[in-house]
Amino acid sequence: YSAGTSVELHIDNLFLEVIFWTGCPFKLKPEGGGCVSFLLDILSGVLANTISDTSYIPITQGTLCLSVIRDLFDLSIVAYKTSTRQSIKLVLDTIRTAIEKEEVTAELLLHSDQGFQYASQSYFALTTQYGITPSMSRRANPYDNAMAENFFSILKSECIPLFKPETIREAQTLIDGFITFYTHERIQLNTKAIPHRKADTILSDMI
Repeated sequence: YSAGTSVELHIDNLFLEVIFWTGCPFKLKPEGGGCVSFLLDILSGVLANTISDTSYIPITQGTLCLSVIRDLFDLSIVAYKTSTRQSIKLVLDTIRTAIEKEEVTAELLLHSDQGFQYASQSYFALTTQYGITPSMSRRANPYDNAMAENFFSILKSECIPLFKPETIREAQTLIDGFITFYTHERIQLNTKAIPHRKADTILSDMI
C-alpha cells in the first residue's frame, strides 16, 4: 500500500473504533470533511454530535423537570438545567449553558425528540444563532432518542430511589452531585471507561 492508503485505513479504523465505543445511532454523512473532520472534532475536545431531552424527576413535593445535553462521543453530560415545570425556557437555558462551557464545532448537531420545546420558533432561532444544526426523532420512534433516555434511566435507578429527595433543593443538590460523579468518576458498563477519559483511551489504543 502507498503511504496515503495507510493513513486512510488508519483513519477508517479509528472512526470504526469511535462508533463502537459510543454506540452512536446516527449515520454520519461524508459531507464537509467526512470521517476525518468528525474525528478531529471529537478527539480535540470540541462538541460535534449531541443529544438533548427532558424528563420528570419524582420528589416528595411533586416533580422536578430536568433538561440535559449529552455528548454522543464520550457520553458525558455537557450541560443541564432544572425547573419546576416543563418549558421552552428550560431547554433554551440548557443550550446556552452548553455553549458557555464547551468549545463547539461549526458542524454541531443537536438531536432531540419532537417535544413542544424543540419544535418551537424560539428553539430554532437560538440554534440558528449559535450555528447548531437541529435534528429530530422520527414520529413515534423513541429509539432515535435512546441515548438521552439512557441517562435518565441510569439517574432514576442508581440515584433517585436510593436517596429519595423530598424537596426541590434536595433533588437539585442530588442531581448536581450525581452528574459530576457520572461524568468524571463512574465507569461506563459498555466501554469500561470514564466519559471524560474515553478519548485518551481510544488514542492510546490506536496509536
